[in-house]
Amino acid sequence: MDWLKLAVLASLAGLAISTYLTVVHYSTVPLACPVSGVINCEQVLTSRYAVIGGSGIPTSAAGIVWFTVSAALALLRHHRALFAWSSIGLVTVLLLVYLEIVQLGAVCLWCTAAHAMVLLIFLIALPRTEGDRVNM
Repeated sequence: MDWLKLAVLASLAGLAISTYLTVVHYSTVPLACPVSGVINCEQVLTSRYAVIGGSGIPTSAAGIVWFTVSAALALLRHHRALFAWSSIGLVTVLLLVYLEIVQLGAVCLWCTAAHAMVLLIFLIALPRTEGDRVNM
């Protein structure tokens, strides 16, 4: 599988996860995730960190935008832009993981799956030799 397809698939997976979490946030759809021990999606997704700056807009909505842009950049073969965009995403993910583990003491499996997609897209977008970039 070439890099382009893998980046698009990771973006689509992240988009699906972000959409699911946004629907759960705005509706009465039950969250499919354990709620005991360290793995506790509910604790993470109902925390003050689950919304953007106290706005009421879930961070998953930002994920929808981020993964949509990532897919577009991959489809358009804008390698440098995808690398810059994914770098911003990776820094954001590192902050969110810190908040989950250190501040909340809980981990959301859905969030972790989305974070893994951001990491994968970042790794795909890392600059490579000139020959590899042609394949992207």
